[in-house]
Amino acid sequence: MEEITGLVSIIMAAYNAEKTISIAINSILAQTYTDWELLVINDCSRDGTAALVRTYSDPRIRLLENDKNSGVSISRKRGMEAANGEWIAVLDSDDAWTPDKLEKQIKLAGDTGAELIFTGSAFMDDDSNTIDWQLHVPPRLPYRKLLKQNLVSNSSVLVKTALYKQFYAVGDEMHEDFAIWLGITKTGRVAYGIDEPLLIYRVASSSKSSNKVKAARMNWNTYRYIGLNPIAATYYMCWYVVKGLLKYRHLK
Repeated sequence: MEEITGLVSIIMAAYNAEKTISIAINSILAQTYTDWELLVINDCSRDGTAALVRTYSDPRIRLLENDKNSGVSISRKRGMEAANGEWIAVLDSDDAWTPDKLEKQIKLAGDTGAELIFTGSAFMDDDSNTIDWQLHVPPRLPYRKLLKQNLVSNSSVLVKTALYKQFYAVGDEMHEDFAIWLGITKTGRVAYGIDEPLLIYRVASSSKSSNKVKAARMNWNTYRYIGLNPIAATYYMCWYVVKGLLKYRHLK
């Protein structure tokens, strides 16, 4: 068992996030693991997002401004390129962490040698009210099981920076985070899960039926991006639909 330390670079892409970003940033400031930097990439927001970030005086928080609206995957890529840490974590500007999130992940890395760690999730609605359901995750998630269902919530991940950079995927027409985790686990590495709701994920009211069709299309594009042929992609899409219905029936 090795004690793992190291700077964690937290990437937060933000666009018109003034209503939620303070909750996200405050949850980072509350972390019991304090060796982190936060890179907020403002993607040309038209509201007070940038002004809100500037109110924080903590020197660990850096604001990066995009010259033009570029989308989330390009924005995160900019954060990745500016990161100084040995580890990378992602927190969306409308989500939040429990205070012990990073500490528990760093400890698990020391106990297991894990290079990709994710967690379970609790949920909140648009108004930050708690939703009475929790997403459970397995202790280990290899490539073939990950193909059947993406249980690796992007805002829950802690990953080695070198791996994140090696497998980073750009493309807002697919689930680029899913493509990264598939790329990493395809090498034989295993994603390690902590079955605790260390992420509080915001379920936006807009993420209903119309977006389900878009999400399915993006999932198909992800399978094709990582090299699955149409037959294999169709097989795993069947798993995606079934598992997705079971996963989200609690969030209707």
